[in-house]
Amino acid sequence: MLELTSDPALTAAVERWRDWLFHEKRFSKHTLDGYGHDLAGFLRFLSVHLGGPPGLKDIEGLKPLDFRAWLADLDRKGLSRTSIARALSCLRGFFRYLEKQGIARNSAIGALRTPRVPRSVPKALGVEEAFDLILSAPDLADEAWIGLRDRALLTLLYGCGLRIGEALALDRDRVPGLFGNPADAMTVRGKGNKDRLVPVLPQVRHAIRAYLDTCPYPGGGDTPLFLGARGGRLAAGVAQARVRGLRALLGLPDTATPHALRHSYATHLLAGGGDLRTIQELLGHASLSTTQRYTDVDLGRLSAVYDDAHPRARARAKD
Repeated sequence: MLELTSDPALTAAVERWRDWLFHEKRFSKHTLDGYGHDLAGFLRFLSVHLGGPPGLKDIEGLKPLDFRAWLADLDRKGLSRTSIARALSCLRGFFRYLEKQGIARNSAIGALRTPRVPRSVPKALGVEEAFDLILSAPDLADEAWIGLRDRALLTLLYGCGLRIGEALALDRDRVPGLFGNPADAMTVRGKGNKDRLVPVLPQVRHAIRAYLDTCPYPGGGDTPLFLGARGGRLAAGVAQARVRGLRALLGLPDTATPHALRHSYATHLLAGGGDLRTIQELLGHASLSTTQRYTDVDLGRLSAVYDDAHPRARARAKD
């Protein structure tokens, strides 16, 4: 990204901004890479738009028309509204940082409107589908301990609502009932390195213990909980491939992924009477609006039940 500008001041500002995102905002590497890609794309556009690599003075002098030309360029390249909205959010954050640090100021970006992004509804599995996925996990494993590992991982995702990255990052000292940990709860480190306490059902605890009892690789508290066939930390790609094989075996839709088990956890809690605030805490969502997407899922389920069961709905369909 830095080769897109020959201005040392802009180069230094970009580096300081990235350090701030990492150390102060505690963004993940994945998010940092995404923001870096978005800013690099903007600087690349400016190099063409302005006829040369931009500097601090150039970006201070940008007009609303320049920013709209950039957005139009993204649209011509076929980027989705979600990707364009993310790029614009990145750019706004960068300019806010420059202004707060007294490096540069440009109020023209405030005139831009964020593209309307379609509201996505999480794809959850049915209760029986989730159970089938978990119980069938050992069917594709070549070794018994790997089958129990896969079952324990899927049980944990569905039973505790973890992200796949959160589950695979766990070490054995986080396991409930081991190393002095309470048997009914577990501390999970989520996005932004924020810890949250998650209740652990007996079925989850038993699945993890059954796996550890057969795992051929001993280890202490700092040993990864989920191990690959060679004894290293299990990779997300391997876990995702296992689920792809299972959904083909069971005839489940392509939306049946490890993350779908987290969606299922939230959706089934809501259907069972759980309140949004509690589910927000359990999922580790920073904003309640993120959790509220699950109300759309549940309302869809309720509508289907209504259409199938309510006498007035049946009479309407008959008419």
